[in-house]
Formats: sequence, C-alpha cells, structure tokens
Amino acid sequence: MSVSVATKAPPLTYKVLNECSATKARAGVMALRHSEVNTPVFMPVGTQGTMKGVLPDQLIELNCQILLGNTYHLGMRPGIETLQKAGGLHKFMSWPRAILTDSGGFQMVSLLQLAEIDEKGVNFRSPYDDTMCMLTPEHSIQIQNTIGADIMMQLDDVVKTTTTGPRVEEAMQRTIRWVDRCITAHARDDEQSLFPIVQGGLDTALRQQCVAALKERKVRGFAVGGLSGGESKDEFWRTVHTCTDLLPKDKPRYLMGVGFAADLVVCVALGIDMFDCVFPTRTARFGCALVHSGQLNLKQKKYENDMCPIDENCICSTCKTYTRSYLHHIATVESVSCSLLSVHNIAFQLRLMREMREAIQRDQFPQYVKDFMAKYFVNETIPKWIIEALAAVNIDLEINNEAVSAQT
Repeated sequence: MSVSVATKAPPLTYKVLNECSATKARAGVMALRHSEVNTPVFMPVGTQGTMKGVLPDQLIELNCQILLGNTYHLGMRPGIETLQKAGGLHKFMSWPRAILTDSGGFQMVSLLQLAEIDEKGVNFRSPYDDTMCMLTPEHSIQIQNTIGADIMMQLDDVVKTTTTGPRVEEAMQRTIRWVDRCITAHARDDEQSLFPIVQGGLDTALRQQCVAALKERKVRGFAVGGLSGGESKDEFWRTVHTCTDLLPKDKPRYLMGVGFAADLVVCVALGIDMFDCVFPTRTARFGCALVHSGQLNLKQKKYENDMCPIDENCICSTCKTYTRSYLHHIATVESVSCSLLSVHNIAFQLRLMREMREAIQRDQFPQYVKDFMAKYFVNETIPKWIIEALAAVNIDLEINNEAVSAQT
C-alpha cells in the first residue's frame, strides 16, 4: 500500500490574479512563510529592525504585510551572534509578518568612501567603530539566513547610475558571478527565497544581457537595482520598461529604492510589483505629510489654525485624532511628531497601493492613473517623462495637460 506524503510548499509562491488590459500593471498575491502579501506592494524600510517612530503593532493596524531590513547594518549591529540567540529578526523585533532584506550592496554607493570592492567582495570600514569588515556574497547570505528574512537579496556590485564606461559592464558581470556564489551559499532554501538583482546601469544592452543570464538561474523572483541614483527620469522609466518587458510574467518584480507617489503609479503601469523607500518616514521627520496632491509642509504658518485632519479620507490613527494645527505646533520640535507623521505617511503609501490593486482588479487602472495625475499635478502640467512613460503603455495624459493649460 502506497503512503501519500505531503509535500511542503515552497517558501514563496506567486500568482497573478488580475492584469490590466491596457498597461503592464497586474495584481497578485505572494504566499510567504510569515504572511501573504498582496501586490503591487510598498514595503516600509526598517533598516535596523525598527521603523523610526512606529511600533510593529501600529504597522499591523495599518495592514502592512511586509517590511524591509538591511543586511549590512543588522550584520554590524546587533550582529550575527545576537540575532542567532534571538532566533532571527522576526522574534528579535516582535514582527509576525514577512520581511525582505537588502544584501548590503547599496552601501557600495552610499558608503563608498568606506569601501573597497574586488572580486572577493566588499571591504567596509565600519561607520560604528572604524573596524574593517569583508562582506562577501557568502557572508551576506549567512547573515540573511540568520536574520530569517522571507525574501533575501543577492550581494550585487552597485555603481552610481551616472557612472559610464567599462566599470558598468564590470559591475553587471560581477553581479551575475556573485549570484551563483549566493545560490551555493544559501542554506535555507526551503524557508527563504533569494532574488537576483538586474544591473547594467543605463545601458539597454547590458540590462538585456543581465536579465537573460539571471533568468537561467532557479529563483522565485527578481529585483531591478541600480536606479534612483541621480539618473534623469527619462532614463529611469525607460530602464524599468526594458527590464519588465524581459522578466518572467509568473514571478514577482521588485524595483529597489523607489517611493515617490507619482513614480509608484508609473512603475506599476510599467509592470513592477514591489517597492521600498525610506522617503515616507524620512520626510515625516522634516514635518511633511503625504497627500494625493503631493506634500503638506506642516511647519508652514498657514496650518497654525487649520483644524482639519491631514486628509479627511484617511483612516489612520493620526488623521482620526489630530489636526493640522496640532501637528504644526509640534512638527520637528517634539519627537512624537515624527511618529504621528510616519504613521500617516506609511498609511498613505499602503492606501495608494491598495487603490491601484483595486483599480487593476476592476480593469479600470488607466482611468485611475489619469485621476491620480490630475490631483497630484493640480494646476500644473504633468512632467514630460510621465506622459511619455505612460504613453508607452497606452495611457494618454496629454488631455490632462490641455485641460490645465486651458485653466491657466
């Protein structure tokens, strides 16, 4: 008599549930070990295993399904031994839902004055105690295996997008070699998923070559890296468009480090599923709240006696409880203001993604984009790069600009 043995599900499964009939936008669901994640999704950044000014319970109340941590910083502090004793980052920070970790590659750019890069890896000088630390693909994976992130990034060779010449191709080819070392070092493939990262700067041929090579690897998703680093918006969207045209349709696509609202809407139309950025919490620390028309700088005197919430349509705890006047009173003066504005700004990002998912599900995404851009650029002309990017996926915004011109 044969005995049926249940096969353990893979640590990441992805299903596209709805596709826009005009653009490359799609709505899907990722099933991960710690939670299901609806896409498109924005992932708030908790670099050190914490969201500045926001508690895990507050993130759960906002229905945040996944957040991001940083391998480089967590490997430095608290360090791998402490994370091992804690049983991984989920337990250490009391977060029951999914986590994605960056590999540390971005620090090659952000901390370049502290780093030396060669084929072995990246030799860092610690910004904490000035000691040297070699981050290799193998060590990056070891740290991420200890962290226990649901999704891990390969260590990649990152260069500024303004870099040209042989260094761009060198970095791309090294990224491909390093992903194989990461795959070999990965010790928990039954629990964690490893994403390779598409590099190649602003060179279309290099991006195409990198995608082709990475698609040969057995992985569960892909990241597009090396953007939002000083390139023009025209170069930015064209590179994203190139990558999503080539990446598999049945696997999630993650665009690293992008978080401005208009950029999110454009890139969802271009076929991206996952995003992260420090912008919502960073701008909160400067007293700014995110709304559909852009930002409210609550330090401005015009909000001194404004008894409205930040956004009457927002149901976050900040908008339900506090006025613009009160937030003006404490903005950048009292530390609690950072917390209150961060809660709202994360709520705004998550709500934006939910609205896009629902529009895709109704197959009304192009109209949603037109309505969003009309509000976001009220009494302004929509930037040319946005018009051209959306035209590439069959959304015509010229009529919006004509309406604005007629009003002015």
